Amino acid sequence: MTIGVGGKTQDEALATLSEMTAGTMPITAEEFAARIAKAQSLLRAQGLDALYINAGSNLYYFTGTRWYPSERMVGAVIPAEGPLEYIAPAFELDTLKGYMTIKGEVNTWHEDESPYALFGDLLKRLGYGKGRVGMDESAAFFISDGIRQVCPELELVSGKAVTAGCRMQKSAAELALMQRAKDMTLAVHRAAASILREGICVTEVEAFIDAAHRKVGAAGSSFCIVLFGEDTAYPHGVKNPKCLQQGDTVLIDTGCKLQGYNADITRTYVFGEPSPRQRQLWELEKQAQAAAFEAAQLGRPCGSVDKAARSVLEAAGFGPGYAVPGLPHRTGHGIGLDIHEWPYLVANDQTPLAEGMCFSNEPMLCVPGEFGVRLEDHFYMTQEGPRWFTQPSHSIDDPFGLNA
Repeated sequence: MTIGVGGKTQDEALATLSEMTAGTMPITAEEFAARIAKAQSLLRAQGLDALYINAGSNLYYFTGTRWYPSERMVGAVIPAEGPLEYIAPAFELDTLKGYMTIKGEVNTWHEDESPYALFGDLLKRLGYGKGRVGMDESAAFFISDGIRQVCPELELVSGKAVTAGCRMQKSAAELALMQRAKDMTLAVHRAAASILREGICVTEVEAFIDAAHRKVGAAGSSFCIVLFGEDTAYPHGVKNPKCLQQGDTVLIDTGCKLQGYNADITRTYVFGEPSPRQRQLWELEKQAQAAAFEAAQLGRPCGSVDKAARSVLEAAGFGPGYAVPGLPHRTGHGIGLDIHEWPYLVANDQTPLAEGMCFSNEPMLCVPGEFGVRLEDHFYMTQEGPRWFTQPSHSIDDPFGLNA
């Protein structure tokens, strides 16, 4: 299919989409409880007495409690033994209880009281008044700093070994939610390609993509990058993006969430007939993405995947390293409740690839002054090796495999 030939109106494109969330299953209370049990096992293995998890994705992961971080301390303490307990402002008590999946005692503080002193009192009551506590690595500095000032007897260390240790390997239920989210976003990508016309601007395409994500059952786009022409050479866009012209490279990177789990897919193609140069670099990018996938084998370090993709581009004269023209960033990132999470497909990440790990595969080729090509699909590790969530682009002329 040549992009821009036989294009649809936005209404026609939206009409091709339908709700796609039917049959999806939420994470169960039993799975949340199993996550807490694993965290407690890791706490004991790490010689930690407790773990503080802050509002945000870590709090949701372990407790099913959706709460966004703010300037007020809201979180939970998972002790190495025994039930977890929450910390929250007193005026939020009833609201917090309504969001809980895993119930627990809530320790509350009023606006003129210190939540950090309350934290210290909680640890004392649990028998860890002089304990070693893992802190949620995503928590704002003011929380750990406040605790240190009020509770100097506590040893605060990073809790990443526990949080990442639990979250890096996804369960079957998590993989199913991520698969559906990615299926939804890929359908939106196809629809977006069908509305392109000469002169269309980035904001119009972004608005359509948001509407399309809503049509398939998401709450809208969780993010959206739309770039045309030379702008595609800059991975996260430019201040003043151009409108579409014949022969432009098109790069669209977008995703949605399903019950908190992220999709993140990029497609690159050409509006009109690709030039020989566009074809050459698109094929090279596809080769780099394929090399990364083949290198992802159980037990190998994450960094080996990045090196495999980069070596393809360097052999073709790009780089070396992070130099442009070439690949200026890592090959991929972990994904789950956070769109970027551990581990990472970057040369210095020695984490062994293990079953259940999920990654983006996007070794972008950037040529400033010309264009860029990013083909981004995600895969997860199985006992047999890597498995795609979505099949990679078929060709520059048929990026969605409609004519395959």
